[in-house]
Amino acid sequence: MMILVAAGLLLAAQSQDSLLQKIETRVARDSGAYVGVAYVDLASSDTLFMNADSSFHAASTMKVPVMIELFRRANTGSFRMDQGLMMVNQFASLVDGSPYTLDIGSDSDSTLYHRIGERVRVDSLLRLMITRSSNLATNTLITLVGADAVTKTMRELGAKRIQVLRGVEDGKAFQQGLNNTTTARDLAIILRAIEEGRAASADATRQMLSILSAQEFNEKIPAGLPPGTRVAHKTGDITAVSHDAAIVYPPGGKPYVLVVLTKGIADGAKSAKLIADISSIVYSHNVAAHMMHAATRSSNE
Repeated sequence: MMILVAAGLLLAAQSQDSLLQKIETRVARDSGAYVGVAYVDLASSDTLFMNADSSFHAASTMKVPVMIELFRRANTGSFRMDQGLMMVNQFASLVDGSPYTLDIGSDSDSTLYHRIGERVRVDSLLRLMITRSSNLATNTLITLVGADAVTKTMRELGAKRIQVLRGVEDGKAFQQGLNNTTTARDLAIILRAIEEGRAASADATRQMLSILSAQEFNEKIPAGLPPGTRVAHKTGDITAVSHDAAIVYPPGGKPYVLVVLTKGIADGAKSAKLIADISSIVYSHNVAAHMMHAATRSSNE
């Protein structure tokens, strides 16, 4: 039996090495690409971290921490999810408090701009922030809870490097390098906390997973998976930066967390294809690893 266990451990180590090599080979095909990856199988000790502690501009992945803080604060009674917030397109710069507005042409969701001057429910804004990556919804909600509070909550969850400093499109802050940042490891930590019901109350985390599963932009991690595979995830994009952070639910298996952060690729279609290819590599590895574990268990019985 000890021989079988040792053989299983050796095969697992070789499989992990092979996974890293396959990902590195794929990344090398895109000149100038720099990629951070965090893979955590929630059913075993199988993990892979590649440049996982490197800091990236968070882009819209920072909307997941904002979502967590919103649910936690709502649970304390600070506000209600059905409470209406007045829609305005004017926000204060982190640098000096000067006003700035969001550009409808740069926002992936335009619907809220037609509701300026109206009240919109917090839960409606939250859903638009995640599923449509609405910048206007995001800035409205950050104004409600405060960026500092979001970062503090991330520290409580064990995410040590992620920084939520401000809303989006704050040009003055961007010019001074005051950006929202993250690492692949930190995003994996908070996604795992959501999946395991630790990020907030059990009911709140179930709602978070439902919202993340309704994501409308699916050209990255989901595109590398068999059709119909459930994925709860959030994408993020700015110039030459493209990310996806996901919980993947293989049919008939336990979920795994996969975060892929990229920079250095100007063509959005190329970066999306890179993330999808890494997703496919990881999925194949996950399935093979679980088959190997099942075979090992069977041999030991």
